[in-house]
Amino acid sequence: MPRLALSPAPPERADADLLVLPVAAGPDGPLAPPVTRAVLELLGADLDALAGGPGRFTGALDDLLALPGYGALAAPMVLLVGVGPDGGRTAETLRRAAAVAVAGAGKAATLAVALHRAGGAGPAGEAALAAVAEGTVLAAYRFSRHKSAPGPGLEAVTLLVDGDGSAAAAAAALRRAEVAARATLLARDLVNEPASRINPATLAAEAVRLAKGAGLDHQVLAGAALRRGRFGAVRAVGGGSATGPRLVRLGYRPEGASRHVALVGKGVTFDTGGIDLKRGASMDGMKDDMAGAAAILGAVTAAAELALPTAVTAVLPLVENMPGAAAMRPGDVVTARNGVTVEVTNTDAEGRLILADGLALAAEAGPDAILDLATLTGSVVYGLGLGCTGVFGNTPALTAEVLAAAARAGELACELPLIEDYRRFLDSEVADLVNATNEPGDSVQAALFLREFVAGVPWVHLDIAGPATAKEARYYQPKGATGCMVRSLLAFLEGPGG
Repeated sequence: MPRLALSPAPPERADADLLVLPVAAGPDGPLAPPVTRAVLELLGADLDALAGGPGRFTGALDDLLALPGYGALAAPMVLLVGVGPDGGRTAETLRRAAAVAVAGAGKAATLAVALHRAGGAGPAGEAALAAVAEGTVLAAYRFSRHKSAPGPGLEAVTLLVDGDGSAAAAAAALRRAEVAARATLLARDLVNEPASRINPATLAAEAVRLAKGAGLDHQVLAGAALRRGRFGAVRAVGGGSATGPRLVRLGYRPEGASRHVALVGKGVTFDTGGIDLKRGASMDGMKDDMAGAAAILGAVTAAAELALPTAVTAVLPLVENMPGAAAMRPGDVVTARNGVTVEVTNTDAEGRLILADGLALAAEAGPDAILDLATLTGSVVYGLGLGCTGVFGNTPALTAEVLAAAARAGELACELPLIEDYRRFLDSEVADLVNATNEPGDSVQAALFLREFVAGVPWVHLDIAGPATAKEARYYQPKGATGCMVRSLLAFLEGPGG
């Protein structure tokens, strides 16, 4: 992660390998905001001439134009970055423009960035600065710890602030962005690690390490403790693996907390499908099936670092779904912590089983709200595509609050209905419920299944099967693990005014 810093130095004196300046897209060509215009005047450069005529550099998002500093600047090179027709008025535009700048920076080790000074009536100065900082750090991410020669990366970024602004407010905005970005990178690292390194035991140990660093209460249950705790679903799903299941409970308890939220994250460190074995192509990438747990780990530790006013109970059921000798079988009946019995009709519908135990435990903590995060169903991907989270909830106000938090974070999320008529498909002839059906609408049925374990507490289910990983890099989302919803969870925990 590159180092972030603030500087009131004027752009021409910013000491960096590359000076990054914004240019907006006007109706008749590129428009330079004051911070960019001053540098171009110093260089004796004309923006229209530099643009090279129609169809070249217009100031649109994705446009880049590099020019030398001609010895008139401390930085040897200048990179003009398009911020689009809105002139950088939205946080998401600025995040993306910052990512475009990182991609266009090449081998530059240090950047001096003024994209947040594009102007306009958009986010306030601190919010704009935070968006640029987030986009820069998230775009600079590379998972290279297993490469023998990872190569150089972006080392430091200085955000140039107007000397007339509030230094304290800018510093607070930068710190918040840095913590949010670092939490997202933590989730990306955990999901990108191979399953040979991340299993229920090692992930639980990492959760404890992070909890100790953040000052969180922590508890790990395994073996006989899971049996005594009546976590029948977790034990059944994890029974086929040589690495036994774990259940991690973390607690963040700020003094005078305004409310208490429980977060439950699916932590299947590798999913073969169990006895109902996946086909080879479907098994590729199944190390990402713990992305929900990873995101919650990032969010709860960041909440503690930022001293947010919301108390958090995090519950992470961790398993490896393997077809071993002690694996659960189709037709087995398991009993969840709340006493509900479930007939296993498909061992590859394991995520909702471990979430059942996790949600039941979370509800016992008496929270004001429960959110669960899971790479749960392929059907949500067919409905919403790879870039959007499916959102289900039992309380309209809470669902709206979660969607608003995602919008502030710039993460796509769409509400989907809990169709009550589909509940009948979950009825079993031998138990209270089945864990899966052959009926269409599996993402809805999975959400209805989970609702059986929240004991009426206001609850939202976030199905991140699509956006948890990306097949190609786009702006600040890299190929591979994205760390999706970490920033949305933080925005939610901050509250509507966050």
